[in-house]
Amino acid sequence: MRIKKIVILVLILAVPGFLYYLLTAKGKNRYKPLAIYGPKVVAKTFHKYHGKAIPDTIYHQVADFELTDQDGKKVNMASYTGKILVVNFFFTHCPTVCTQMNSNVSILAESYTRNKMVKFVSITVDPERDTAPVLKKYAEQYKVSPNKWSFLTGDTSVVYNLARKGFLVNALKLGKDDFIYSDKLILIDPVRRIRGYYESTESRDITKLNEEIKVQIAEELRKIKGVE
Repeated sequence: MRIKKIVILVLILAVPGFLYYLLTAKGKNRYKPLAIYGPKVVAKTFHKYHGKAIPDTIYHQVADFELTDQDGKKVNMASYTGKILVVNFFFTHCPTVCTQMNSNVSILAESYTRNKMVKFVSITVDPERDTAPVLKKYAEQYKVSPNKWSFLTGDTSVVYNLARKGFLVNALKLGKDDFIYSDKLILIDPVRRIRGYYESTESRDITKLNEEIKVQIAEELRKIKGVE
């Protein structure tokens, strides 16, 4: 397990660095934005591209919410204004998948410790049992700052509605300690659009997620610099 973790960390730190260089240093012709997931509608407004009027598209966005983090603080989408988010669903007494999932999230979170643009958010699907103090104790094992990685709990109806209608993944309680929930990691851009889904227990997908986080960083930096 330790060797596997080291291999994943090496891939995360080494491979995407070259990709990021290509995206930012080699000019806009090499740059390709990530896909945008979810339902979309054509707006009645237009923008111009090469002199032609192009209809605007309204993409699905994660709606606002109010949950509580592991320190007992209220959290909503405004708490993550201007941030790129990696989101996942879990519960603290999950016997298998959640451990591997959050172990991989911790590796990613550690690699972005100094990058203020990227935040990680884990939402419990068992908020009745996973209170803020329970989440705080659970989070301590990963030794990642709560400013970088938030563990959220709240009302069951809010969590399940947010999962299904916001992040477009499953979340449902069938019985005691019996939950249906997605094991995907979800990439969200600063305007709350879904930019990718990744298998949380597959090293190949973890590497892909890390690469695409950097692609999204490049997109945000281009906006700041005013590059079309």
